[in-house]
Amino acid sequence: MTVGIRDVARAAGVSTATVSRALGRGPVSDALREQVEAAVKATGYRPNLSARRLRSQAARTIGLIVADIRNPFFTAVSRAVEDAAFASGLRVILCNTDEDPAREAMYLRLMEEERVTGVIFAPTRVTLERLGARPLDFPVVLIDRAGPPGTHDSVVLDNVTASAALVDHVVARGRRRIGGLFGATSTTARERQAGYEAAMRRHGLTPDIRTVAPNAAAAEDAAARWLAAPDRPEALVLSNGQILMGAVRAARALGLAIPRDLALAGFDNEPWTDLIEPGLTVIEQPVAEIGAQAMQRLFERIAKPDQPVRKIVLSGRMVARGSTGTR
Repeated sequence: MTVGIRDVARAAGVSTATVSRALGRGPVSDALREQVEAAVKATGYRPNLSARRLRSQAARTIGLIVADIRNPFFTAVSRAVEDAAFASGLRVILCNTDEDPAREAMYLRLMEEERVTGVIFAPTRVTLERLGARPLDFPVVLIDRAGPPGTHDSVVLDNVTASAALVDHVVARGRRRIGGLFGATSTTARERQAGYEAAMRRHGLTPDIRTVAPNAAAAEDAAARWLAAPDRPEALVLSNGQILMGAVRAARALGLAIPRDLALAGFDNEPWTDLIEPGLTVIEQPVAEIGAQAMQRLFERIAKPDQPVRKIVLSGRMVARGSTGTR
């Protein structure tokens, strides 16, 4: 049975208006507020604060917390979220975390202080593990990274299938020693690594994996050391556009010809991937749909806070170019 504000008022022995003022930090005494809060705990009432704010116009603001705004994937998703928010008369507070759990915690506190209506969030694995234990008074929709089943709504790519498709594509073009360079902080990279490993074993090949901070500089350094070794791989699968960029820079610095000496395949169909000769093979993510779906899910969660948690899984599209050409 759903517990409502009237149940709280009966338990506290006050009016529903007094309950509303107490929960909304209105003008009531400390003793009366404590009395109402005790009734809330006793009845198990869960106030839909975000919906109340949306209706009252008290806070028509949502938070958008992304891992790296320099990553064109998050730039494009942010644009889609902002477009949908603007169309609905909402403002957006944009925060960049650089995959830092401490910054994520700080921005979540900021969202509470700003009393936002809801938050769209791309968290690290560390913060994902903490989210379930942290009570928040606004709904959260995860993008790019999903939490444990049943915890938070999420909109993600089918990362395992997409990564396996890259391996299948590279194998079909005659490569056997295929390395995988993956980000070290997100569940997305972990899922893409799982897809790579499964596909390699399905082809009877041995996975060869490195993990790095998910940015171009770290990827360039790791790829340069890897590709300079005598037993270097003849192909690399990269887990995001920044890591792909770092691998291209490393290959060029070492004088390796793509695809003659090294085949490359990765994620994110950014404009530069078609300009680099001979063009880079990538999985194109439906970034606009990810942002729009996340906003839609947030609106649904605000309107019906007790509905079942949903995980929306979208498909990527293979864009094959010259970087994976036959030897």
